[in-house]
Amino acid sequence: MIAIVDYGAGNIFSVKNAMDYLGLPAELTSKADDIRNADGIILPGVGAFPWAMNMLTKSGLVEVIKEEAVKKPFLGICLGMQLIFSKGYEFEETDGLGLIDGQVRLMTPEGLSIPHIGWNRLEKNRECALMNGLGDDEYVYFVHSYAAECADEDVAAYCEYGSRVTALVNRGNVYGAQFHPEKSGKTGLKILSNFAELIK
Repeated sequence: MIAIVDYGAGNIFSVKNAMDYLGLPAELTSKADDIRNADGIILPGVGAFPWAMNMLTKSGLVEVIKEEAVKKPFLGICLGMQLIFSKGYEFEETDGLGLIDGQVRLMTPEGLSIPHIGWNRLEKNRECALMNGLGDDEYVYFVHSYAAECADEDVAAYCEYGSRVTALVNRGNVYGAQFHPEKSGKTGLKILSNFAELIK
């Protein structure tokens, strides 16, 4: 079973619906024991970095996520991806989960609007299990104003939006997608299916 962490974030039901569509066992949960007993973890999210970390802290889920993410496949989606980094700078400096070294800062693409909303092309940076079976012309759906800055070795794919923007990261069992795979058509469903394959 894949635990979809419910901490009050906005897009949990769309992620659950996508998993149901694929016939993948997944449950929404806010319980630490469910996360410990799960075979994999998805951390979704829409909203602000400090708010999300505050909600995870209030829910008592920060430590269990840190413990379990290194033991089993873990996928952060959109804000959930941003939370896996060391720090975020949305409104104020806030400590993240620290699963991957890096910082999340406001995007400043010259001549382009913020937030970055819409379809953009994934550019492969290195091999990554979540991109198995995908071609070189895959588009996914983004909605974000902040983006991660991290070591190139942790970046599996990026997109271009005024400059290079981190789109997909991976270190060990930890994966993060800045885009919304659950809203990215066949490409996104393949990414979610690939994540589930890591558990088998």
